[in-house]
Amino acid sequence: MTDRPATPLLDRIQRPADMKRLSDRELVQLAGELRAETISAVSVTGGHLGAGLGVVELTVALHAVFDTPRDKIIWDVGHQCYPHKILTERRDRIRTLRMKGGLSGFTKRSESPYDPFGAAHSSTSISAALGLAVARDLGGVTPEGIGDTIAVIGDGAMSAGMAFEAMNNAGHLKKRMIVILNDNEMSIAPPVGALSSYLSRLYAEAPFQELKAAAKGAVSLLPEPFREGAKRAKDMLKGLAVGGTLFESLGFSYVGPIDGHDMNQLLPVLRTVRDRATGPILIHVLTQKGKGYAPAEKARDKGHATAKFDVVTGVQAKAKSNAPSYTKVFGETLTRLAADDSRICAVTAAMPDGTGLNLFAERYPSRCFDVGIAEQHGVTFAAGLAAGGMRPFCAMYSTFLQRGYDQVVHDVAIQRLPVRFAIDRAGLVGADGATHAGAFDIAFLANLPGFVVMAAADEAELVHMVATAAAHDEGPIAFRYPRGDGTGVDLPETGRVLEIGKGRIIREGGRVAILSFGTRLAEVEKAAEALAARGVSPTVADARFAKPLDEELILRLAREHEALLTIEEGAVGGFGSQVAQLLAERGVFDNGLKFRSMVLPDIFIDQASPEDMYAVAGMNAEQIEAKVLDVLGVTRIGEKRA
Repeated sequence: MTDRPATPLLDRIQRPADMKRLSDRELVQLAGELRAETISAVSVTGGHLGAGLGVVELTVALHAVFDTPRDKIIWDVGHQCYPHKILTERRDRIRTLRMKGGLSGFTKRSESPYDPFGAAHSSTSISAALGLAVARDLGGVTPEGIGDTIAVIGDGAMSAGMAFEAMNNAGHLKKRMIVILNDNEMSIAPPVGALSSYLSRLYAEAPFQELKAAAKGAVSLLPEPFREGAKRAKDMLKGLAVGGTLFESLGFSYVGPIDGHDMNQLLPVLRTVRDRATGPILIHVLTQKGKGYAPAEKARDKGHATAKFDVVTGVQAKAKSNAPSYTKVFGETLTRLAADDSRICAVTAAMPDGTGLNLFAERYPSRCFDVGIAEQHGVTFAAGLAAGGMRPFCAMYSTFLQRGYDQVVHDVAIQRLPVRFAIDRAGLVGADGATHAGAFDIAFLANLPGFVVMAAADEAELVHMVATAAAHDEGPIAFRYPRGDGTGVDLPETGRVLEIGKGRIIREGGRVAILSFGTRLAEVEKAAEALAARGVSPTVADARFAKPLDEELILRLAREHEALLTIEEGAVGGFGSQVAQLLAERGVFDNGLKFRSMVLPDIFIDQASPEDMYAVAGMNAEQIEAKVLDVLGVTRIGEKRA
């Protein structure tokens, strides 16, 4: 008789409570199965792979030791949460990650009670964990109750000022809370800054192998679980604390560093902290991003973000396009311009590859600065460069630039310093969803005095706008462009400096004018073709500038057409609002102009393909066509709507 294969442990885990029945040896096995399931799922969906693989053992240990969802695990950034989702009643949907109607690629409160705080930007976890701990002690109520609060934060996210602001406050309040510093020496890009050096010194000061042996020795004392609990737990905490002066000075007890892939270290330390901690405590855990999957371990970014891939080979299945990405066009254009201008330099916040500045850094390393996950500092640092006579390009995603908005106002705009803002991921970005949508930059920049705000309609226009920004020394200037590949237009060999505040006519028509700002122009042109087939031939214009507006062009379009429609990949309050203000002040509406503004709707749009997201927003070609017909009151050729 052949023995039937044992049921995988993972198949027996529907929720974290099921893990309480497993032995420590079985938890080690479960971690291996969870790693394999994570790799399998991401091979189907694409997404953030390396970060999740690095915390598999930590995820298992946390859920095995603590009582979630009553105890609150807050994953900083949240891109490492796929193993967590598998263990928390979402395994049956894990292959819908980042898809329309599927699971978010980040933690999300509305998705599960096991996600007590949503995050997709970094460095928020300690603040949130402290807030929950204080709420607990003040008698706050949640459906699951509030027990321990545990923030899991990476070494890269710890470089942001907000993390230290939170630790300073937590040390002052002395509330019981746990911070797990997940130190993998790799956030998205290689780590930068003094904090990274400090953590490396902590690792070096106490030989890790000796610490590991000491921890295993302590484990050998524990199987008779904690019969001499108090003294032994206290001694264990003391024995593991080998450094951490910085954290201790902020009021935290420090434990570590410990091996984040060794369950024989993780489990007893977490149990001891759970049973004995009285105030804020930081556990320093060393992990390897991409752990356990060779293609991720070997990748330059350790498998940070990946398309769908073959599990055996790790080869990614990427859609082919003849057009370069907007990001690559920006990076290559800036690098060419820097060859002739030694004042051009570049600043990014932990995203050299994501912003295309890796190309610039390879050629001009002394002029490229990765400031870490510190957008506020990055903006003001760029302002200082500008004040010193340089021509800085501050390259950040739209959604990350939001984090440095006060500095944009106070340190750049008020002083009229010529910082060039290269705003990547403008508009709706697809699988990353609402947290990464670049919806607000047009509105929050175009209302600042002295700012120039541009949007590229295609990759050739982006080349011109980079050149325009490089030549603009009269004050701050920004240009925005989307994620993904361009439209396939021919690229100019050199960029042309555009006249500030001047748009262009794409096609002449009658009755209605469509004024586009940004890459919806391609959809506008499709709509124009469909409208022409209906007997309505619109004028199409590319505004290029949201500030300053091309007043001459806009007033001409208003004067020569019965209807004017604006369209932009941004929220209300942006380009269309600027145009409406101009028309109102000039009394154009008094003459009966029909005006409509197509903007992103007043909702946060969940992840889907960009096309599907823009369909929700009502901004694809067929919806633009319908909008024009509606404003003209036309349903069929030559017929007006009743």
